[in-house]
Amino acid sequence: METPVFEEIDPASDCDCPGCVHWRRVLPRSTGAHPAATRAMIVAAAASTALGAVHAAPAFAAPHAPARPGAPGIDEPATPQGRKAPLHGPGGRPTVVKAPTTTRADIIRRAKQWVAAKVPYSMSAYWGDGYRQDCSGFVSMAWNLPGNEWTGSLGQYGIRIAKDDLQPGDILLFHNPSNPEQGSHVVIFGGWTDYTHTYYLAYEETRPYARKQATPYAYWSNSDRYVAYRYKGLAGAAPGAEPATPQPATSPPATPKPDSDKPAGPDVTPYPGAAYFGPGANNKYVTQLGRMLVERGAGRYYTSGPGPRWTDADRRATQAFQQAQGWRGEDADGLPGVQTWTLLVTGRGKDIGGAGGQTGAAGPSAPSSHGVPGYPGRAMFRPGASNKYVTQLGRQLVKKGFGKYYTTGPGPRWGEPDRRGVEAFQRAQGWRGGAADGYPGPETWRRLFS
Repeated sequence: METPVFEEIDPASDCDCPGCVHWRRVLPRSTGAHPAATRAMIVAAAASTALGAVHAAPAFAAPHAPARPGAPGIDEPATPQGRKAPLHGPGGRPTVVKAPTTTRADIIRRAKQWVAAKVPYSMSAYWGDGYRQDCSGFVSMAWNLPGNEWTGSLGQYGIRIAKDDLQPGDILLFHNPSNPEQGSHVVIFGGWTDYTHTYYLAYEETRPYARKQATPYAYWSNSDRYVAYRYKGLAGAAPGAEPATPQPATSPPATPKPDSDKPAGPDVTPYPGAAYFGPGANNKYVTQLGRMLVERGAGRYYTSGPGPRWTDADRRATQAFQQAQGWRGEDADGLPGVQTWTLLVTGRGKDIGGAGGQTGAAGPSAPSSHGVPGYPGRAMFRPGASNKYVTQLGRQLVKKGFGKYYTTGPGPRWGEPDRRGVEAFQRAQGWRGGAADGYPGPETWRRLFS
């Protein structure tokens, strides 16, 4: 029987009502078979798999942490695994090759090959390169180990590291010694997805096949039991999984701007130059700019990030900050000059939303679509968000009978009562797993207000 699938997606692209036209213009669209801006819930029956006459590995689905807004949400399957074995399995040809030196780039390259080939998950089958098609075989392959390890032995090939030291090619490993086939899992770290370091790209072998997916740190389940390791045979520094375009060594002279009459002081990060901002820019200063803007109330402009690649979200956030200073015309063009940068790095000037420090205050009301208030975007509903849409959401939850989690409010600051209320509403729709994560997407919003 075909597996039922639920997807929470943005409105249809061919709708020409004012709300849909507006949000097609300002919100990113999802593309591909696994869109980053959708949340899917897949309910599948668990299957039992046997390895030889020794093991019977039940594949019970375990509860998992929710997906964040905009990330795929799936009931994560269990990943039973085989034990240590030579390449090509117990009956395969043995090998005496030592674990060779490798680079981060090669680790990620090998991982991507299995992802691209959609290597099916199996704890008993072996891919053409000799590695077992389970989570530990996947890491053994990516690390180019001489045989198939398992979660109980992979750690000996690595050095334990802290979360803040994670780099592409490292692994996150959970081994359950009391019941190795229940919960044990390992993934390859592919880089952080945003500056909060709460989500990362995980390369992993899991049901139904190898994948690359934005994943909450450290994992969907048993998050506090994962340990980070770095391969002992790592050779030197190498590009990461998702390398950014190198920034210029020196910046060309900045074009004078109306807000560039005062240089930055000696105690702040100097203004790097106009060449570091604008279409095509990709460097660390764009990330720094975005983070400073978020701290001053521009979080609603970012559906992900901020990151090193300049986007229209950076321009709009910069323009909002400039307009908050009372600047207009060319002074508020969305491109940071010296004065804009100085106000941000020194913490001076007015926050977005007014002089009263109303950080994160929402802007003009979103246009409505088909009689439903316009969905303002996923960035409005996340930890740290504070805006009128959170209040609007909370009041509607109370009106619909899902307000029991509020002891006070609802108010403008996003909190756990908001998330739990949304989750209860989503579950009332019959949704489960990542589709009931407590974060409202377009479909949750439409149903709640319709």
